[in-house]
Amino acid sequence: MNPTDRKVIAVFGSSASAPGSRDYEDGRRCGRLLAQAGFAVATGGYAGLMEAVCRGAAEAGGPTIGVTAPTVFPGRSGANEWVQYEVPADDLALRIVTLIDLADGFIALPGSIGTLAELIVAWNLAFVAPFAGADFGPIATVGDTWQELVPLLTERLSSNSETIAISHTVEDAVRHVSEALG
Repeated sequence: MNPTDRKVIAVFGSSASAPGSRDYEDGRRCGRLLAQAGFAVATGGYAGLMEAVCRGAAEAGGPTIGVTAPTVFPGRSGANEWVQYEVPADDLALRIVTLIDLADGFIALPGSIGTLAELIVAWNLAFVAPFAGADFGPIATVGDTWQELVPLLTERLSSNSETIAISHTVEDAVRHVSEALG
């Protein structure tokens, strides 16, 4: 399903970050760094950090994939202008599954409930993969919310945070997925 010849990093993040904001510029830098490291990026394909990541990757010559949900978001006019390959999904659950199926690794940037849902699904799959003798790609988070939430959920849900790298910068997150994917 991957329309590129590169490994793909799915980047989850807010649709509300505006161009010029700190989060947007971090997202743009994340996309650029991933492209420079030889990866394609996949996002939810719309505005905010999804646009920023795709923009940064495209500006650096990297391929971009947007997994959109046109029936869920009929008011949106389609993928952002930086998406090179659009993959429409019928609903939000299929959108998350498609993003995860496309990806070899994952980065969660600041976001809201949708970003949390994406991160939780990836985290759960990484947690259960060893039970099936399977590997799952690296996961990194960036942002204050994840620095607080991941340890809290790990403690309260008796889970394992070793499957997630809590990064302080996009550079750290990109370094983590790059090194893990060798």
